[in-house]
Amino acid sequence: MELCSTFKPNSFDLSFSSSSPHFSLKPHIKSSNLGPKFHVLAVTIDPKELPQNSPQRLLKELSERKKIVSPKRKVPPKRFILKPPLDDVKLTERFLNSPQLSLKSFPLLSSCLPCSRLNNADKTWIDEYLVEAKQCLGYPLESSESYGGDDNPAKQFDTLLYLAFQHPKCERTNARHVRSGHSRLGFLGEYVLELAMCEFFLQRYPRESPGPMRERVYALIGKRYMPKWIKNASLQNLIFPYDDMDKLKRLDREPPVKSVFWALFGAIYLCFGMPEVYRVLFEVFGMDLEAEDCQPKLRRQLEDVDYVSVEYEGRKLSWQDVASYKPPEETLFAHPRVFRACVPPGMHRFRGNVWDYTSRPQVMQTLGYPLTMNDRIPEITEARNIELGLGLQLAFLHPSKYKFEHPRFCFERLEYLGQKIQDLVMAERLLMKHLDAPGRWLQERHRRLVMNKFCGRYLREKNLHRYIIYSEEVQDAFEHNRRLRNPATTSVQQAIHGLSYAIYGKPDVRRLMFEVFDFEQIQPKAV
Repeated sequence: MELCSTFKPNSFDLSFSSSSPHFSLKPHIKSSNLGPKFHVLAVTIDPKELPQNSPQRLLKELSERKKIVSPKRKVPPKRFILKPPLDDVKLTERFLNSPQLSLKSFPLLSSCLPCSRLNNADKTWIDEYLVEAKQCLGYPLESSESYGGDDNPAKQFDTLLYLAFQHPKCERTNARHVRSGHSRLGFLGEYVLELAMCEFFLQRYPRESPGPMRERVYALIGKRYMPKWIKNASLQNLIFPYDDMDKLKRLDREPPVKSVFWALFGAIYLCFGMPEVYRVLFEVFGMDLEAEDCQPKLRRQLEDVDYVSVEYEGRKLSWQDVASYKPPEETLFAHPRVFRACVPPGMHRFRGNVWDYTSRPQVMQTLGYPLTMNDRIPEITEARNIELGLGLQLAFLHPSKYKFEHPRFCFERLEYLGQKIQDLVMAERLLMKHLDAPGRWLQERHRRLVMNKFCGRYLREKNLHRYIIYSEEVQDAFEHNRRLRNPATTSVQQAIHGLSYAIYGKPDVRRLMFEVFDFEQIQPKAV
C-alpha cells in the first residue's frame, strides 16, 4: 500500500507535544534558506472528502468493517435474568389464592392441584373433552362437584383428570399452572403404579423371586407397551387429537403416552385410592396377566421345598381379591396378606435361636419397636410382636445363609416391597414440601435422596449392619471388602421398610424414614 501526503517540506523535524490539548504540528526550521517562518496547524477534514489512499480514510473503513464482521452477543435467556423478588404482600396473596392450600384435610391431594385457578381456556377443554374421558374410564358423566361434601376427595377429580391429559407436547402446556400440575401428577403416578404391581405380584406368585416379577411388571406397564393399553381404552384421540397414533414414530408416540398414563393413575389414586387403580388397570385397559408376551424369561429356579400360607396354596389370586380385600376387625396387621406373602410360615422354626436372644432386642430398641397398638384382645398384641420378631430376623437374613435350601428364607421379597413403598413415601413428602416445584425437579431430587449408597449409610450410622446374618463362606470376605458389604446394608434397609409397611402400614414407614433414619440428613446436590 502506497501512502502519500499532500504536504511535503524539504527538511522538517516533526515533534508532537502531548501536553497540549489540541493536536498540532510544530515544524522547526533548521536552515533559513526557506524564507520567512510560518506555522502549520492541524485541519479537520470530512472523512468523505479524504483522498482514496489516505491513512485516516483507511482506518475509518477498517473500524466500520470490524463493526460489521464482529458477531453480536446473544441475549441471555429469561431464566438467567434476575427478576425483582415479590414483596411479602403479593407473595402472601398468591399463596392464599392458590387452590393448593384449599384442602386442609387432604394435604397430598391439595399439593397436586394447580398453583392458580383454572382460566377460560382450561374450562373450554373440560367442556369439550372431559365427558369423553370419563366415559372411556367408566366414571359418571356429571360433574365431580356433586360427589359429596368437602370431606370427599373425589370432588377434585375433574380438575386432576383435566391436568392428567395435558402432556408436554399439547397446546395447553404453555400455561405454567397446567404444565407444573401435570408433571407433579405424573411424578406421583409412576410410584403408585410400581407399588400396586409389586403388591399384586407378591400375592399372586408367593413362591417367585423378585427377578421374574420385575419382568412381568415391565411387560405390563413399560413405556413400550403403554400405547396398546391407551388404545384399548380408546383414549388415543384425547392425547393425539390431530394425529393417528399408529402412524407416529416411537419417539413421538411413547413419551406423551407415558406422561398421560402416569398422571392419570396419580389422579385416580388421590381421589379414589388403590382399589380404583386396580380396576382401571384390569377392567378399563384390559391387562391380561396370562398373555404370552407378559411371561418372564425361562431361567433356572431353585426348588422351593417350603410351604406357603394356606390362603395362597393351590390358587392364584385375581386383582379383585387384592383390590377388594379388607382385613377383619381383629386382624393382626394392617396388611396381613402382604406380610404372609413376604414372610414364609417356616420362619417360626427360628424362634428362640441365638440371633433372637442376642441381636433382636438391640434392633427393636433402635427402631422403636414394638409400637403401642390398641388391640381389644391381648393375645393379638402378643401374636403381632412374635410376627414382628420373625420378620426382623428375615430382614437381616442374607441370601448366602439359607437361600439354597429354602429359596424364600432371605430378605429379597421384603426388599422388593420396601423399595417401592419408600419411593412412594418420599414422593409424597416432596410433593407436600415443595408446592411450587415442577415434576422434573422433584424427580431429580427424589433420585438423589433415595440413592442406594445413602440407604446403606443410614443403616450403618445406627450400627445395625453388625446384626446381619451371613453364611460362614462370605463372612470373612464381607468383613474386609466394603464394596461387597455395602449392597447388603442397602438391601437390609429396604427390607426393614417393607416389613414396616406389611405390619403397621405407611405411617410407620414415614416414621422410620424421617424420624429414625432421617433420610434427608444428606442434602442432595443442587438440581
